[in-house]
Amino acid sequence: MSRGNAFAYIVLLGWPLFSIWLYKKKNIQLATLITIIGGFMLLAVGTTVDFPLIPPLGKHSMPVVSAVIGCWFIKKQTIKYFSNEGITQVLVLLLLVGTFVTIELNGDQIFTGEKILPGLTRHDAISSVIRAFIQITPFFIGKQFFKTYQDQRLMFRFLAVVGLIYSIPILFEVRMSPQLHTWIYGYFPHSFAQASRDGGFRPVVFIGHGLAVAFFIVCTIYASVSLSLLGEKIRNFTASRVSYYLVFILVLCKSKASLLYGVFGFIMIKKISYENQIRAATLLAIITLAYPAMSVLKVFPHQQVLDVAASLAGERRTESLAFRFRNERILLEHAVERPYFGWGGAGRNRVYNEDTGKDESVTDGSWIIIFGMYGLFGYIAKFGLLVVSIFSARRAAKLIIDKDETSLLAAHALLVGIIMIDQIPNSSLAPWLWLVVGALLGRSENIIALKKVKSRV
Repeated sequence: MSRGNAFAYIVLLGWPLFSIWLYKKKNIQLATLITIIGGFMLLAVGTTVDFPLIPPLGKHSMPVVSAVIGCWFIKKQTIKYFSNEGITQVLVLLLLVGTFVTIELNGDQIFTGEKILPGLTRHDAISSVIRAFIQITPFFIGKQFFKTYQDQRLMFRFLAVVGLIYSIPILFEVRMSPQLHTWIYGYFPHSFAQASRDGGFRPVVFIGHGLAVAFFIVCTIYASVSLSLLGEKIRNFTASRVSYYLVFILVLCKSKASLLYGVFGFIMIKKISYENQIRAATLLAIITLAYPAMSVLKVFPHQQVLDVAASLAGERRTESLAFRFRNERILLEHAVERPYFGWGGAGRNRVYNEDTGKDESVTDGSWIIIFGMYGLFGYIAKFGLLVVSIFSARRAAKLIIDKDETSLLAAHALLVGIIMIDQIPNSSLAPWLWLVVGALLGRSENIIALKKVKSRV
């Protein structure tokens, strides 16, 4: 259900017009960064416009549609979904075909207590495919238009700058409580109780949840630390100072998991070799990809993870993680009833009380959402794109001679590894993160292609 005052709708509907202006005035890389990441930072969380046949357009989808308009009609650049090679092409086709198969296999009604879930139709198939492609379109934009070292550095500089800018409303809400979304767009995007933490507040700003704000700052930290190794300046500040400042902001966001991600990346990028950064990214990717199988086979050490979390964060915070694992378990038991192509959407992937029909599940992690809705094939199709990016970076890193280029590529791969691992407990895989992932693949493939050209000469 859409919410928001008139200004929320004006900003949402005006975003494509603003983006068209950007694509006319700026190069395609900067216009895309402002359109997609800026939309994530500024648009209202629950405001949508619903056009026939397509999913509602809102905070996450409108910036993507705006970027497509800018690329296709202003810059005259067609976004290439199906002209890829190798495993990437297979994964895209699997995503397309698998979605249709999922809908075809879920035409039955589900009766649970007093609740009836309708069967899915061809209309649902079309809508699901459009929704999937809107989500991953930034991946292909990043792959296609962020190929060079300069493009990669621009993305990291942009992240560092917007981290600085966003720190101002973050500091305001840490002190005054999360009020900006209510003041400007007319409503609070979720339960205010979740914004209260440790006698203070988690900032929400316009992102929608304190955990998402914290993870956004994590990404800006990785960018600023990476730039510090290149001797870059962010405005009038050294990138090193900016990175320390953003770590301070991350502490104020009051998210233990994101703080762990941030400190981990800060130390890895600052102190650890490029080779080991790539190895760490690869390990994170493998763990994420294998997590569903390990959970089904009950070999993942959930209890040991909880024990470590308890020693680091205390029992109260650990209970939140334990709650997620419990929900994960009941959702997984439901998901394995249709393991290959899932249950589809419309709430069919959730678990309901057999007597009352009441929804008894909470879906937090992206992995269980995708696995429950689209099964093993859907999971492989989406997460496979992230894994391919990291493995391509691993291959490309061996071909680079320049130290600065290797440094940035390794940090980029590590960031994508952290994005992947965060999809186990959280659902943070917004379109702007797909842009970051796609840029890693685009840069890696460009390095490999240039090496092949030089070897032929």
